[in-house]
Formats: sequence, C-alpha cells, structure tokens
Amino acid sequence: MAARTLRRRLHHGDVDGRSNEHVDISSIDSLNEPLLGKHSFDRRQSEVHDHEREQDIWDDKKKEQLHWTYIFSNLIAEWTQWLANILHSSGTALGRLLPFSSSNQGQPVYLSPLQEERLQNLRERLQVPFDGSRVDHQDALKQLWRLAYPNRAIPPLKSELWKEMGWQGTDPSSDFRGGGFVSLENLIFFAQKYPDSFQMLLHKQEGQRAEWEYPFAVAGVNISFMLVQMLDLQSSMPTTKAGLRFLELLAEDESAFDNLYCVAFCLMDAQWLAKRASYMEFNEVLKSTRTQLERELALDDTTNVKDLPAFTMLYR
Repeated sequence: MAARTLRRRLHHGDVDGRSNEHVDISSIDSLNEPLLGKHSFDRRQSEVHDHEREQDIWDDKKKEQLHWTYIFSNLIAEWTQWLANILHSSGTALGRLLPFSSSNQGQPVYLSPLQEERLQNLRERLQVPFDGSRVDHQDALKQLWRLAYPNRAIPPLKSELWKEMGWQGTDPSSDFRGGGFVSLENLIFFAQKYPDSFQMLLHKQEGQRAEWEYPFAVAGVNISFMLVQMLDLQSSMPTTKAGLRFLELLAEDESAFDNLYCVAFCLMDAQWLAKRASYMEFNEVLKSTRTQLERELALDDTTNVKDLPAFTMLYR
C-alpha cells in the first residue's frame, strides 16, 4: 500500500509534465497500433522424414494417438483462423465479448455486455450537436446558469452576461462547435457532482492567476473534445492505451466519461497555474494536460476514475 501511494504521489507531482521531456505531443493523435492486427495462424504439421523407418518403431497405438492429435490440432488451427477473421473484420457484439489483447499493454481486455451498453450510450450522446433552437438545450443552458450563479436571475439566451461564465460571445450556442451537447452535459455534471471545485475554477479562486485568463465555459468545451480524441471514442473500437483503459473504467462507473472530464478540468487548471500560462498558451496547457492524464490512466492499479492521482483535486 505504501509503495502504491508513493508511486501515485510521484506521478501526481509531475503536474506540469516536465519529468518526461521527450514526449512527442505531435504524435499523440496518430493511431499507429491497431487493436486487432492481422494475425496469422500457421498450421503446424508433423513432418516425417523417414516414414518407413518410423513405421518399424511406432506401434499401432502410438500411430492412432498421433493420428487423432494431428486431426485435433488442425481443427484448433482452423477454428482459431476463423475466429481471428471474425474479430478482425467485424465489429459485432460477438467480437467485442471475446478477449482481445492490446499490443501496448500485453494484457487481455474484455468488453462485457454492460460495457458494450454503456459505450453505446456514450457514443449516442457524442452524436448530438448543440442546437440553440431546441427547448431542451435551452433549458440545459439555463440549468447551468442556475448552478453557476444560484443567487442571480437567468439572463436571456443572448446576453453580455454569458461572457461572465466564460463564453466568448453573447450567444453561448456559437461556442459549442465540435464539443456538441455532451460538453454542456459535462459542465452540468461537474457543477452538480463537485460543486466546490466547479465554483473554485469558475471564479478562479486558487493560485496566482494570469492577467488574461482562460474562459471557463469555452475551456470546458475544449476539454470534452480533447477527451473524445484521447479515448478514441469515435472509432469502432478504441486502439489507444487510454481508450483501452477507459473501457475498463466503464465496467466500474457508468459516468466514467463525466467523472474523467471533471478530473481533466482540475488537472488543466493545475497545469495552467504551474506553467504560469496566459490565454495564448491554452492549447499548450491542454496538450500537457492530456499527456499527464494519459500517464495516470496507464497506471496498472487504475480500475476506477477514483484511482487516478489527480482525482484528489476534486476535493481540495
């Protein structure tokens, strides 16, 4: 337990990502290692170099054993090849329920029916764009305002007041773009589940802040987008290390994506303070946040979002 705690502190202590100076940020987005590669299964056949001489040595019983062993091994090879073809060429539920191995981790990963269902639900959420004309989306924006400023009246959907929350213009709907409706859901989840941390980041209450701070709400949209890319959630099956680990987190927590979002937001703000960054350096801070989050997801004993060292930031 002491070793595990020490290891986490070491990872958590590298909040500005400087201990791994050779990390190539530009390569993060490239997916070069497919989850299910093209495996070849060779049928191993016994070669008899001197058939006539061996006939004199082996008795009938051994010949019969060899015969059935040969048939059985060929059946296994044929079945394995058939199974490999299914797993490689299809994204069916059958393929996902069977074990697959990550070339990075070397350990088998299973996608259970529960994980399959939760992953599908998350992907459906990711497909919903923000639509300012939809009443339910308008209501969600109003809900976010109530959570952020419980003692203030809700402004019109187009108002200068929205800039106080960190939207770039008077109309928040113009800032979602690639983030989609899920990024608004993430902000609402953050405000409901971890209100103290949410308020602290919203009002920039911790640390020595820059004169030109990052806009809170727009930063949240960017974090949602970053997580989708990092976890490879738009692929039929994640192939990144972080994506594979996220599949495991889904087994323990239906809200794994939303909880990971909250962790990522806190980690981003810590990176921001550590680097003494200002507005123009936001993309750099977001990249280093992704790198640190990937490191923490790679820890062997991480089976739940709560296992991440940065999770403790949510309870400062």
